[in-house]
Amino acid sequence: MAHAKNHDYHVLPPSIWPFIGSLSAIIMLVGFVLMVSPQLSGSSLQQPWMFLIGLLGVLYTMFCWWGDVIGESRAGDHTKVVQIGLRYGFILFIMSEVMFFVAWFWAFFKNALYPMSANYPTVDGVWPPAGIETFDPWHLPLINTLILLCSGAAATWAHHALVHENNREDMKKGLALAIFLGVCFTFLQAFEYSHAAFGFAGNVYGATFFMATGFHGAHVIIGTIFLTVCLIRVYRGDFTPEKHVGFEAAAWYWHFVDVVWLFLFAVIYIWGQ
Repeated sequence: MAHAKNHDYHVLPPSIWPFIGSLSAIIMLVGFVLMVSPQLSGSSLQQPWMFLIGLLGVLYTMFCWWGDVIGESRAGDHTKVVQIGLRYGFILFIMSEVMFFVAWFWAFFKNALYPMSANYPTVDGVWPPAGIETFDPWHLPLINTLILLCSGAAATWAHHALVHENNREDMKKGLALAIFLGVCFTFLQAFEYSHAAFGFAGNVYGATFFMATGFHGAHVIIGTIFLTVCLIRVYRGDFTPEKHVGFEAAAWYWHFVDVVWLFLFAVIYIWGQ
């Protein structure tokens, strides 16, 4: 009785995954730096193997660690207090993602408002830089915006079906539609990149454009995988109106991706012209 649990918190057992995840992340980071370093051009150190090994380690850690979390939920360890903690943790994660994108918006604004020419530090350049042919925001970017907004609406439909109606069939349809539209967005973004009249290197416009929209595209891919995992879990019988933190986190992440794209569309595609 002295060791009986008399609180709502979940005391975690020792886990190897924080160490494996950290080790894999640093291997991936060092591998990426070596892979893109121009000083190592032609060297064996510039091969992508270290980066790929680290990436596989990170993905394996995510799969196993989150699998343990799902097992804890099924075992009843995720009390209401624990669920609140998980939600707070994910909110903090999204806040860190917001600041990540603020950096790219800051870079774009700085160069757009104070364009530097070869005569730096004299502010006498033009924006976009001479010779840059920007995308027309009212064609493919607008279509992609509508696709992503519709995908967010489908995710909201799935959330409403679960929480307010406990309708698992509508939840499956909403998630499937959100995933399909997310895939469509990614393919159209890749199509747009293939027709860009400017490159990543050699000009600050291309660098900021591809870094901002490219990282957003990476987040769309991650969010699509996140929603796909939720759909698989729905088919396996997971999630109830009372316990659905994993799906709620996926929906929050997807709406965050939507909002970031709206700012990218307004700032980079429309105002950035």
